[in-house]
Order: sequence, then structure tokens, then C-alpha cells
Amino acid sequence: MTTALLFPGQGSQRVGMGRDLAHRFELARATYAEADAALGFAISALCFDGPEDDLTLTQHSQPAILATSMAVFRVLVAEKGLRFDAVAGHSLGEWTALAAAGAIGFADAVRLVHLRGQFMQDAVPVGVGAMAALMGLELGATRGLCAEASAPGEPCEPANLNGGGQIVISGHAAAIDRALAMAKAKGAKRAVKLQVSAPFHCSLMKPAADRLAAALADVEIKAPVVPVYANVSAAPTQDPAVIRRQLIEQVTGTVRWEESVQALAAAGVTRAFELGAGSVLRGLVKRIADGIDCTTIGEPHEVDAFTAGA
Repeated sequence: MTTALLFPGQGSQRVGMGRDLAHRFELARATYAEADAALGFAISALCFDGPEDDLTLTQHSQPAILATSMAVFRVLVAEKGLRFDAVAGHSLGEWTALAAAGAIGFADAVRLVHLRGQFMQDAVPVGVGAMAALMGLELGATRGLCAEASAPGEPCEPANLNGGGQIVISGHAAAIDRALAMAKAKGAKRAVKLQVSAPFHCSLMKPAADRLAAALADVEIKAPVVPVYANVSAAPTQDPAVIRRQLIEQVTGTVRWEESVQALAAAGVTRAFELGAGSVLRGLVKRIADGIDCTTIGEPHEVDAFTAGA
């Protein structure tokens, strides 16, 4: 195993993403057209032209990011001969990874992440939940901080283990505020509240997980063509039943990204491509596993650079 494909999650969206790619490649245009048809509205227009306020809505940003990453993926595979041995994605990106590996149909994935975004937003009223990023605090200390900040009905939990000394916590806004107030004294170098619309990847998302389970029940999931490294296990799987269960668990579970990248490195991955908008994962990979050379591909000139170096 040498090459892994990585797919970004929510927060990587930006107005204009995919526009130049779709202008250049017919296959990218067709990918956005397929997403538009699956959703019943023009997610392509939101990607290309915004407005930003609409694009950043959870139910829009999730299918927008997935469609953009898949447009890049399809161009690279069909027209540029990209080959790969494993896939992984950060939170929402796991859905893209599964679509790229053939485990779930693209139209189903786009439709379901749109619903996933709606379910997540509906699970907790705006302002009731919150998330924060902690820098320089070990996982054990973070768990202790979260336990101390929590109260009955007001959880605070580790949400994203991003690596490079960064852990994101999620939960009730009051509990997150208490955690932030204590973080420096507990050893955090930095603690910042995030601008998010809901407390993702914590137990408050249980209503969203239940609704997603119902929406996913009749959707076909196939064995992926390569191993998919799941967020909740940080381990590879190609079992459709396990994939279905883990997609539901992921809504409330911790994103174990640092361990996932370490597992890829241990499996022999030395090269990775982050496909889609932004370069957040490239930066995380560099801090987690310096033996993996990670390149971002999302714009036409980056596609050309891949072709030149392939």
C-alpha cells in the first residue's frame, strides 16, 4: 500500500470552489449536474457563486464539499489515471471517501449528506450547543477537563482528535464556556471557541443519528474497492454492515483523525492526495506523519501538476 486519498470535511467550503474545474473539465460539470439533480436544487450555483451565507449552512456545505471533492476525484481517475490503495475522510469527508471507493452511490451520498446536515442542525437549537479548539492539551487531560466542565444535561466531550496537538471539544454551550475558562489552567496553550452552527460529534447529536439511521436503512452499501479508514475506529474496513453502522455512530462519535493517519502510515502509505477545497488535511498529515507526502488537488493547475508528476 502506497497511496491514500483524503477528503476534507465541513469548514473547507468557499465560494468559487469547483468553478474553474467545471469550466475546464466536462466530467466535473457532469458531476455537479448529477448533484443538482439528486438534490432538486442547484448546489453547483452555491459552490460557484454563493452567496456565502447560504453556502455555509450545514445542509448546503455538506453536499457542496462532497460534490466538489467527487468532481476532482472523477477527473483525476478517469482522465489522469489516478490509482489509490486506501481512502479516508474527515467527518463529512468519510462519506466522500465511501463514494470514491464505490461503497455508496454518488447521488445517494449527496442526498444523504444534505439530510445529515439538516438533521444535525435540527438536533440542537442554535446557540444551545458550541465547539472549541484546544491546542497543546493531551487527550487524557482533555477528557478530564471535559468531565469537570460537564453537568447534568450539559455535556462536554472530545469531538475531533485532529493531531498536531489540536483537539476539538463539543457539547452544551454552557459546558464549553466552562471548559474554556479552565483550559489554560489545565495546561492548554490556546483555547478558542469555534464559529459553528451546532455541536457536532457529541452525544447531543443523538436525534440526528437516529434520523440518519432511518434515512440510511434502504440505501445500498457495497463493499468498497479499497479499505476505508473510518473516523470512529481509525481502522480499515470493507464490510458493508460495519460501514452502515459506523456512519451512524460517527454523528455522535469522536473523529479519530490522528490515529487514522497513523494507521495509514503503519499500513505503508507514503503518498496522499487531499481532493477538494482547502488544504487543512495536508497540514494535519504533515504534523502527524512526516513519512507521508500529502498534496492538495482541487484547482485545474493542481490537476495539471499531478499529471506532470505522475
